[in-house]
Amino acid sequence: MRWLAALVLRLIGWQTVYTPPPGPKSVVLVYPHTSNWDFPIGVLFKARHGLDIKWAGKDTLFRWPLKGLFLWLGGVPINRREPSGMIGQLVAAFEQSESICMCITPEGTRAKSDHWKTGFYRLALEADVPVGLGFMDYGARRVGIERWITLSGNEEADLQ
Repeated sequence: MRWLAALVLRLIGWQTVYTPPPGPKSVVLVYPHTSNWDFPIGVLFKARHGLDIKWAGKDTLFRWPLKGLFLWLGGVPINRREPSGMIGQLVAAFEQSESICMCITPEGTRAKSDHWKTGFYRLALEADVPVGLGFMDYGARRVGIERWITLSGNEEADLQ
């Protein structure tokens, strides 16, 4: 799969940048999330580097005929009607796993947004894991995780 993903990325003109995480558990923040093409490019990136990156999606996406495919691609169905909420469900997934990397888009939508949702921040703090700074640069045709940060708990300072 790795060579096939590398070939497809090269054929469509994309390059990857990858800095491995400092430990077995992490959150990857991918910004910006502006296109439906983000998903297939992201899947090619994770296949190219042999990564087991998970992503959260509303549970209604995980129905026949796509359920098996989405689970195989690393999808984690989130029941937004649960009182524990998305963060509680994801923290539980971190606690149950020896190794997990969860990819989250801070806008929570592909539409233009003037602010980030802070679920990724709360998740990383509660799970006590580093945050990878992921990106998709359509102009330069580059996708990757460039560096990792550890959150201090001072949200204003960390988000700067």
